Amino acid sequence: MDFKLSEEQQQLRDTLYRFVQKQYAFEKRREILKSAQGYSDEIWRQLAEMGLTAIGIPEDHGGLGGNGFDHHVVMEALGRGLVVEPYLATVVLGAGTLARAGNAQQKALLEKVASGELKLALAHYEGNGRYELNHVATTAKRDGNGFKLNGTKTVVLHGDAADKLLVSARTSGKERDASGVSLFLVDAKAPGVSRHGYPTHDGHRAAEITLKDVAVGADALIGTLDHGLPIVEQTIQAGISALCAEAIGAMSALIEMTLAYIKTRKQFGVPIGTFQVLQHRMADMLMWAEQAKSMALLAASKVASDDATERRRAISAAKVLVGQAARYVGQQAVQLHGGIGVTDELAVSHYFKRLTLINATFGDADHHLARFSDQIAAEASQSETHPSLMKARKVG
Repeated sequence: MDFKLSEEQQQLRDTLYRFVQKQYAFEKRREILKSAQGYSDEIWRQLAEMGLTAIGIPEDHGGLGGNGFDHHVVMEALGRGLVVEPYLATVVLGAGTLARAGNAQQKALLEKVASGELKLALAHYEGNGRYELNHVATTAKRDGNGFKLNGTKTVVLHGDAADKLLVSARTSGKERDASGVSLFLVDAKAPGVSRHGYPTHDGHRAAEITLKDVAVGADALIGTLDHGLPIVEQTIQAGISALCAEAIGAMSALIEMTLAYIKTRKQFGVPIGTFQVLQHRMADMLMWAEQAKSMALLAASKVASDDATERRRAISAAKVLVGQAARYVGQQAVQLHGGIGVTDELAVSHYFKRLTLINATFGDADHHLARFSDQIAAEASQSETHPSLMKARKVG
């Protein structure tokens, strides 16, 4: 499989690297985090002007098209700068869902997303769900020609900044059934919607969203009634792929910072980078990051696959290895910097926080390792029962 970037993708990457270096310096980011909304309208406008908010949106809806590799390029660059603007929530999760499953009226909103005018957020996870996508207690009951939504969604990424919410709700079945979940597009300021926004540990934003008798029309349904969970699953998988790319960017920046530090920090009259044991640790950091990058690119290549089994396997494998690599690289960077590595004044601690939260978002490494192993076991059991299926898969 060819993971080489196209000429256009290389140009996009270089442009974003320069933007992050010049327009999103560490001190600039700290100022943004101190603002009331936790992100910069000016930076968001610049991202839109560069066409980033149009990536992944079909050209006939005002976008630039694009695929998982394009999102990978963008997210890796944003990860290098620890950019906190709601690109993941709006473009990857929100716009990606509407582009894949929205009706004509919903897809008409994509032009506003592409121009930077409209922000979206996916409201799916609930308390006690433990990353399980089928855990949906929020209900959507028939009310005339529409529905009334009731329930609470937790840790909605950039939910306090969104103009529209993509809300999952149970339209039939029991709380943990895989079927019976539907997805709705809801105005964030609709009567009955209340939002409590807060900063997360890594400087990003999230919200607790409560829905009380929120009325929506039949045209608010995204996709097919009772069959919204596969849409949510693919949306989350696209988000995981993007987060893996962001982690690659953050790890690359951490490795560069740490290498520069050990080349200048002196002990016993010489730079500590001359100590062989520290050179070995730097080499291990680089190897972990390179392995993680390969898996992140594999995830990007599979995120649009029609084979749900293959997609699940690749996404979970990437989340596991990237999560493990992020933890190792982050810990080593802090330890090699010494006590200053955990201070708020140094960027290293901020990168470590973001890598830690990336690992926890949409399922940590342990969760996805369990999912991966369960899937392999299920496939092995199936192959024993139906040997022809495994033979066909190997040939394919």
